[in-house]
Amino acid sequence: MAGIAGLELKPEEREMLLHPLIGGVILFARNYESLQQLEALTHEIRTLREPGLLVAVDHEGGRVQRFQQGFTSLPAVRRLGKIYDDNPGRARILSELSGWLMAIELVSVGIDISFAPVLDLDKGISQVIGDRAFHGNPEVVADLAHAYMRGMNTAGMAATGKHFPGHGSVKEDSHTAIPVDHRRFEDILLEDIMPFERMIHYGMAAVMIAHVIYDQIDNQPAGFSKFWLADVLRKRLEFQGVIFSDDLEMASAGVVGDMPERAQRALAAGCDMVLVCKDYDAITSILDGLTDWNNPVSQLRLARMHCRQRVTRSMLHKDTKWQHAVKEVEAYDIPHTLNLV
Repeated sequence: MAGIAGLELKPEEREMLLHPLIGGVILFARNYESLQQLEALTHEIRTLREPGLLVAVDHEGGRVQRFQQGFTSLPAVRRLGKIYDDNPGRARILSELSGWLMAIELVSVGIDISFAPVLDLDKGISQVIGDRAFHGNPEVVADLAHAYMRGMNTAGMAATGKHFPGHGSVKEDSHTAIPVDHRRFEDILLEDIMPFERMIHYGMAAVMIAHVIYDQIDNQPAGFSKFWLADVLRKRLEFQGVIFSDDLEMASAGVVGDMPERAQRALAAGCDMVLVCKDYDAITSILDGLTDWNNPVSQLRLARMHCRQRVTRSMLHKDTKWQHAVKEVEAYDIPHTLNLV
């Protein structure tokens, strides 16, 4: 899954997306100017090939909402956790509504996947996670994430839980540093992995892996570790869905090697799709270095990630459920002061 540079495809990007090893495109704020521009861009991407490429975005709400103007401003999901402390039933209802609203607005402009929900725990340690997490209690995270996923699924979008096996207990940001978690496997299993295990039981379609080293267990970041992906995720938790890497350009992935080696190692460990979010040269170097890679099982898993319905913006704005959802979601928001990432 590749990132692109701007508001429309460059000729060299169009050629790159025709490569058989490209399976999707991830979009960012740099790729958004208006609803009309975004619809045109996603249409061009989706119609380049048959079957069409997946189109994805990180659109969680709060600090991580790539598209702003023309979309509902979504609260950080930690707000739902605070509501849960006082009224669990109301929090579940609002979480399901938030998942539906987030997904249906993206579906209406041709997006297949928002990489959500975050299943990390808010332990007051990780600034990069922080209010992106529902709560610090794994039971609450699982409960609210289940409701959020139901909303996403109703909108036709599959859910992707992240960042397995848990990013909330390390201070460092894996975008810029190499986080190392020193806890025992038993502690991670009882705390951080519990929401993932519950969500797998509930039918979650995909997981994104953390670029964190859990040094009591393996000396490789989790996204490059057969222990975490094959032994724990596939065998112990019996997960049969899609495994996405996090961005291979992140600093923490650098311990593995150059870009082609990172991609090869992530796929060999068990990832179904690797993400390279920005650097065109990095993407092309991976395509040149993975000439012999082919995994029909991964292709079947990824085919299930395409959005299951299509609506237009005009249809959406006439929908009384959408109108109600916007009012309800905007009503529980509170100001947040952290910068966008």
